[in-house]
Amino acid sequence: MKSIIRELLGWIIVIIIAVTASYLVLTFVGQRTQVSGESMETTLSDGDQLIVDKISYRFRDPKRYDIVVFPYRYEKNTYYIKRIIGLPGETVQITDGMVYIDGQPLNEHYGNAAIENPGIAAEPVTLGEDEYFVMGDNRNNSQDSRNSNVGVIHRDELLGRAWVRIWPLSDFGVIRHE
Repeated sequence: MKSIIRELLGWIIVIIIAVTASYLVLTFVGQRTQVSGESMETTLSDGDQLIVDKISYRFRDPKRYDIVVFPYRYEKNTYYIKRIIGLPGETVQITDGMVYIDGQPLNEHYGNAAIENPGIAAEPVTLGEDEYFVMGDNRNNSQDSRNSNVGVIHRDELLGRAWVRIWPLSDFGVIRHE
């Protein structure tokens, strides 16, 4: 009888430790999210499953071209996945279908199509000390910082950085941020 109780207590302790460890990892280290839509094509596709690194930005600042995840302000449990284009203190403007940072054309290979709708960036957008301008790679099919309902993203809104694609298995691997 004592051995059964001891065995049962051992299993209960193992389960409690596993649940606690899972909770801590999902809360502070990483979180699973799913790509919904085509705004990040061809880098990420609709239905891709990702693990978001929630710890890096505690030790370093976000960089240009990082793919970040942040909550959509107007819909609970909805997250956007976009690429950082403009950094704090910079001025972003979209003119003649191209992105300009501080008056210089952004030399990038994402979103090679000319941007049809510059949105709020038709006029210069100067970012504050904790603000980022984000865009989808599929520039003509993306709700991003150009749209007033998304706007610039504040540092404390960043959930984290897209880290690993876990589904589909054929595309499994670390996501490249260039």
